[in-house]
Amino acid sequence: MKRAERVAALIKILSETPNKAYSLKYFCDLFNAAKSSISEDLQTAKQTLQAVNLGVIQTTPGAGGGVKYIPYISDEACQQLQKELCDKLCDGNRILGGGFLYTSDIMFDSNLVRQVATVFARKFQEKKADYVATIETKGIPVATMTAHMLNLPMIVIRRESKISEGSTLSINYFSGSSDRVQKMSVSKRAVVPGSKAIIIDDFMRAGGSVKGITDILAEFDVEIVGTGIVIAATEPQKKKTDNYCSLIYLGKVDESTKEIEVFGNCQIF
Repeated sequence: MKRAERVAALIKILSETPNKAYSLKYFCDLFNAAKSSISEDLQTAKQTLQAVNLGVIQTTPGAGGGVKYIPYISDEACQQLQKELCDKLCDGNRILGGGFLYTSDIMFDSNLVRQVATVFARKFQEKKADYVATIETKGIPVATMTAHMLNLPMIVIRRESKISEGSTLSINYFSGSSDRVQKMSVSKRAVVPGSKAIIIDDFMRAGGSVKGITDILAEFDVEIVGTGIVIAATEPQKKKTDNYCSLIYLGKVDESTKEIEVFGNCQIF
């Protein structure tokens, strides 16, 4: 292979498997090239990605060292994403009963989900989490992509236990959005006691679901090291959890005038 071809292949392999560490020997064997040549190729790839803010290639020296790709989104790109989401959410036709908004088209848009996940991956990159956790809602696509970006397994907290999950642990929690007691469960095989987790969810009004996830994982002594919410309502101001980061805030929703107040979180990073 020519050097340009090796660099292109390096970027392709690393960017498709974020946060997965590869040894230099892996690429030496793959391209039948000397370690010095691969090191030069990696330096070129690193400079290329940095120049256009498409991610970071991180190398670790030493016998046990390696190389991995870390997803990145610039502040400017994040602000542009927030604007795009706000523009979509401002459509009065999205208003449902009770002041809720229709967001399925956004939460299942693979391109938008990838960008949102990159924001959360950058936010929680240094948290040293062992899992990404979410509840059985529209937040699953964002949580899945965030887990992919961070190279972490995902835990899905279910509304009801399934026979295919094996032995489960269930708790009752108070949903702040519907003002009623609900149930959630998690497979005991899905969680390693004493680990760390990041919670990702699509929407939060009062924070009941996030608190429920926190409580059920606390049964396994799992520490929550970060919580990412795509859309968080400004009301009620007092949430059941304080430790969260929202990409978009949802303010007043007027069903009569079809006016929707949405704005981006300027302190996302």
